[in-house]
Amino acid sequence: MRLPLTSIPAVTPPLPEVTGVSHRFVIANGVRLHVAEAGSPEAPPLLLVHGWPQHWWMWRLMIPDLARTHRLICPDLRGLGWSEQPAQGYEKETLAADMMAVLDELGIERASWLGHDWGAFCGLLAALRHPDRIERLMVLSVPHLWPSREERLNPRRMASFAYQLPLSAPVLGARLMRAGATRQVLRRGRAVGHYSEHELRSYDQILRTPNGARATVGYYRSFVTRELPAILTGRYSRSHLRPPTRLLIGTRDPIGAGAKLDGPIDNAPGLEVEWVPGAGHFLPEERPDLVAERAQRFFAPSVAHA
Repeated sequence: MRLPLTSIPAVTPPLPEVTGVSHRFVIANGVRLHVAEAGSPEAPPLLLVHGWPQHWWMWRLMIPDLARTHRLICPDLRGLGWSEQPAQGYEKETLAADMMAVLDELGIERASWLGHDWGAFCGLLAALRHPDRIERLMVLSVPHLWPSREERLNPRRMASFAYQLPLSAPVLGARLMRAGATRQVLRRGRAVGHYSEHELRSYDQILRTPNGARATVGYYRSFVTRELPAILTGRYSRSHLRPPTRLLIGTRDPIGAGAKLDGPIDNAPGLEVEWVPGAGHFLPEERPDLVAERAQRFFAPSVAHA
């Protein structure tokens, strides 16, 4: 079900303007989700899925380039941006199902997926569950789902997730968000360039609200109690990633600290890994030209349909 722009809640900030981008709302998987779109409806569809603590606008520096060759679909994940902020449903399998439902609502059977942070994690899950619907997958700034035994026992790897513990606590997490944790995460996670006050405010003002803070707690409580234990106990050890997949991660990304991502992976033989020298966590805003160039090559129709 498609909804008009009048479906924006009155308390939500105005949508940022990006040339060539239109907006709509859909009911997908039972939740009202905002979707930004650009490019020709006849071009190959490319789903761009952001992560926390951001929203669709994080792709703004790449949209003009990618829209020349693709139909871009940039949803806001539930709880973030201009999408509905329900009290529950922040399991990453649910978020991946939301994105599949968005494609259903737009009448798209098969698409490529470019994801960052949670949007990348959900892309991996979607590709495992629905390999027939994901043409090609590019994941940014997250490790894959198959850490080695050495990694699982590496204190440095566990330390890279330590910041998630306070965010996952219902009372403490909400207080941190109201106190401006979004700004701190963005500043500390970026290694190339700086966010302007306008950019920081565009992300912080949504997550500082009670519902935005609740959504943050939901994202991280789910990961700490469900997704991370599943990875560490080898839940995906019998899963195989079928779509061609490219992983880009910055050498200064704290999420990748101590990760051993290179080398063959039996569960994902088509996975290619590229470390981006000097880059931090927020690649689409730190190195938009590099990410767009890699995406254009990887998602080129002549490659995707070879």
